[in-house]
Amino acid sequence: MTRLLTGLAAALLSAALAASAAAQTKVGIGYTAVTDFAAAFVAKEEGFFKKRGLDAELTLIAINSNIPAALMSDSIQFGGPTPSVFLQAVDGGLDLVAVSGASVSARENAKGGGVVARTGVEIKTPQDFVGKKVGAPGLGAFLHVLFRQWLIEKGVDPRKVTFVEVSFPTMNDVLKGGTVDAVVTADPFMSRMVAAGTGTVSFHYMADLPDGKPQILYAATRDWAQKNAAAVAAFRAAITEGSAFVAANPDKTREHMGKYIKLPPEVLKGVLISKPDAALTADQLKWWVDVMKGQGMFKTGPDAAKLLLP
Repeated sequence: MTRLLTGLAAALLSAALAASAAAQTKVGIGYTAVTDFAAAFVAKEEGFFKKRGLDAELTLIAINSNIPAALMSDSIQFGGPTPSVFLQAVDGGLDLVAVSGASVSARENAKGGGVVARTGVEIKTPQDFVGKKVGAPGLGAFLHVLFRQWLIEKGVDPRKVTFVEVSFPTMNDVLKGGTVDAVVTADPFMSRMVAAGTGTVSFHYMADLPDGKPQILYAATRDWAQKNAAAVAAFRAAITEGSAFVAANPDKTREHMGKYIKLPPEVLKGVLISKPDAALTADQLKWWVDVMKGQGMFKTGPDAAKLLLP
């Protein structure tokens, strides 16, 4: 009898585990190799997705501007575009919605990003960028748009600067090879370029820009988000918990980041982690809309209030 009961208990446990696994909703999450996605890395590694019924698979996407296309093809269900990439995609006709915040600008982290000039190229003032070729990790993406905004505020016409798209992982080689004169970048890639002697930081330009503006947000197609409201709610809750973990546990967060952005511990140790913030408001998106309108980046101009999923 005891053996029978033990066997029955084992069978019931096995059935419960199988049912639990079956109940997991599989979702793909697209990210780029930057610290703005730390909360998602943590949510995966610490089990915050899993305990909310999400079987999350994180997929590295080399260039941020490719994320909207990945969402529309359903190869991922959640993706982390910069606000500028998101807004341009919507303006171009893609029916995407913002479902959660990821990270926001913070002056205390301004040294984690900047523009790196190739060794031997003299760039000492904003005006020195005129006539130069500058690489950016996605044309129309966060760093590109904010750098152009910084140039405008410094009295430089960004149309007199040639911008080309260069993914983060290839920046060191492209800069070293002389294809570009400078790159708009962020850690951990910025620190590695400087340490290798490939270039020097000309400006930490984000120190001159406002705090609390979204750097990365999470988006989904409107159709998928409306049909999968429970999964969206679970995703938001996991990112919120992940954000709190990042803020409280930077060292453990760096360990998790190393798995996803493929950097050795000695490099990650000195990397500034972008400020996590799962909250996202229409006013935050409107700031981006206004900046991009000022740069002539829209055909019509999206309504920020209609782009946040309730």
